[in-house]
Amino acid sequence: MIYRAIGLMSGSSLDGLDIAFVEFEESRGQWLFTIYNAETIDFTDVWKQRLSTAAQLSAFDFVQLDNDFGRFIGEAVNNFIERNNLEHRVQLIVSHGHTIFHSPEKYITTQIGNGAQIAALTGINVISDLRSLDVALGGQGAPIVPIGEKYLFKDYSYFLNIGGIANISLKNENDSFSTFDVCVANQVLNYFAQQKGLAFDKDGELASKGNVNTALLTRLNALDYYHQTAPKSLSNQYFRENILPLIENIELSIEDILRTYAEHIVMQITYAIIHKTQGEAKQLLVTGGGALNSFLIDRLRNSLSVYNIEVIIPEREIVEFKEALIMAFLGVLRWREENTVLPGATGASRASIGGAVWMGQEY
Repeated sequence: MIYRAIGLMSGSSLDGLDIAFVEFEESRGQWLFTIYNAETIDFTDVWKQRLSTAAQLSAFDFVQLDNDFGRFIGEAVNNFIERNNLEHRVQLIVSHGHTIFHSPEKYITTQIGNGAQIAALTGINVISDLRSLDVALGGQGAPIVPIGEKYLFKDYSYFLNIGGIANISLKNENDSFSTFDVCVANQVLNYFAQQKGLAFDKDGELASKGNVNTALLTRLNALDYYHQTAPKSLSNQYFRENILPLIENIELSIEDILRTYAEHIVMQITYAIIHKTQGEAKQLLVTGGGALNSFLIDRLRNSLSVYNIEVIIPEREIVEFKEALIMAFLGVLRWREENTVLPGATGASRASIGGAVWMGQEY
């Protein structure tokens, strides 16, 4: 069977809306994929402001934002289809939305970007709200990408995505996965690079000029989150509520902050992996915006080489659009009424077929 779907991802780093048009081919349980078109629609300053402050809105204004963001996504998809001559080729649109609230211990996760609005504007069937059922079943609702990694990237043992939040998937002997959010990543690095008037710290140039502050590094590594057992996940508010106060409590240059936090990221990723290695040679596939931070990746390679782990950076299209690709895949699984989440990855009581379906086509 062949499926053609658009996957959409809006991450916690507020870089923009990732859009990927992917063709999937399934034969006897084996999956192949081809990304034909992919791009990122940068968020305007207005959208960055609206999304970053969404948690403080009144109920009515929050619902309005959900609808507005859905219409923004629908219009972006229509423009993407027109630019790439994809009319009548897209069978399905799969939207992750943008996470605003995430408190799985209270059975809450909320991604805005109303699926009905997307379906109405595009006239294409839409799948959205991919995490809620897993959370209702007692899971973390995150990470949800491991099922895509299991079927689409079989050759790797470990998977790391360094976005606003870094998350990891570790393949076990029985082909199950241990997955969890490792630490806040680009949210911190981008925030402090912006204090220098930069959108982000390109290639880690600022960090490379700084020095590690041992006091700050020690406090960061002592955060309670790192003592929790997996499955576990981080909210978008964790940075401002728990990390920013620690950093602002010590007077440091931006370069020293970035250097120290980069070291913190590397240390937490290393801690997350080494207990699974048992001395065997393994490959770690790294994607997300952080994979393009050469200073950070050099530090990670140096740290993991001691444990016989090779850091692999794939082609740029996979680095930048792996999550959008896997969102499209999850939507295809949902359409086929197959499980979209691995319960061992999230801690849910059982596997589930997650996602709300909005029929954009008229039948």
